[in-house]
Amino acid sequence: MKSAKKRDASSTRWLERQLNDPYVREAKAKGMRSRAAFKLIELDGKFHFLKKGATVLDLGAAPGGWSQVAAARVGTAGRVVAIDLLEIAPMAGVEILEGDLRESDAVRRLEGRLGGKVDVVLSDMAAPTTGHRATDHLRTVALFEAALDLAETVLKPGGIFVGKVFQGGAAGDLLARIKQRFRDVKHVKPPASRAESVELYLVATGFREEKKA
Repeated sequence: MKSAKKRDASSTRWLERQLNDPYVREAKAKGMRSRAAFKLIELDGKFHFLKKGATVLDLGAAPGGWSQVAAARVGTAGRVVAIDLLEIAPMAGVEILEGDLRESDAVRRLEGRLGGKVDVVLSDMAAPTTGHRATDHLRTVALFEAALDLAETVLKPGGIFVGKVFQGGAAGDLLARIKQRFRDVKHVKPPASRAESVELYLVATGFREEKKA
């Protein structure tokens, strides 16, 4: 390991934060793949969308913390399908695909694997940060919209969509679109989100299928 002198200031702060983070310690103690698992646990504790027997699609799932929680909560009667650009190590109760949701071929493969509609779509996707807040916000919104596009295609009537956004949340035309397609829409910052983080999660329940003309 590099000494503190050889690490730059940001790396040192990151290491100190990891060592002092109770969620990191608890994740390791409980064999969870990431501290992010606690965000989903807290969101589900509030909204109760991971029901026994449900079918769940987890977008941008690596390293698998959210899928791990979802699989435990939907049980053996349920189903969890996870996809990410990055490789995800196999885990019990989760079907794993590798692909980029911005590419039509990956979306087609995913829809083929699903073979039907799902109860819940989860997205903890965020673009790698550049340090420029406006740019990071736009890139994360683009991923959020890609997740929403897919959710509108694969959700059952009454289904739930949970997606990561940045501070300020979904707004304008995007928020209007979501409110048109879902019965109830909330922005939430779960306790497991770090205090300095600008992330929020949008929880949209009661999906409405688009009326055909």
